[in-house]
Amino acid sequence: MDGNFTSPNQSATPVPIDHAHLSRYTLGNRPLEVEVLQLFAGQVPETFSSLTVANCAKSWHVAAHTLKGSARAVGAWAVAHIAEEAERAGHAASHRTDILLRLEAALNEVRNYVSRLAVPA
Repeated sequence: MDGNFTSPNQSATPVPIDHAHLSRYTLGNRPLEVEVLQLFAGQVPETFSSLTVANCAKSWHVAAHTLKGSARAVGAWAVAHIAEEAERAGHAASHRTDILLRLEAALNEVRNYVSRLAVPA
């Protein structure tokens, strides 16, 4: 299911969302797709914050798992992959800072992309 998809306006630019994947869940309803992506983008800061302030293995795992599932649901494969890496690595991972930086960058890319989406008239 993972893939490089391009935006309609920039055919050579990969986008952070697999619209074909998401479209299967929204039955091709573009306004619903945009709404789902906006909900995901709106929830991201809270979930990411939960991960960054996690002070034990359980809270880290729950936050990483939640983010992984949400990202998979909307087809944000890069976010899902990094969240899965965070989940596997665990709270005490020596490369925790690197994981968080990469995850934050991927999340920002998704949020910026979603903010530019428009519901067709």
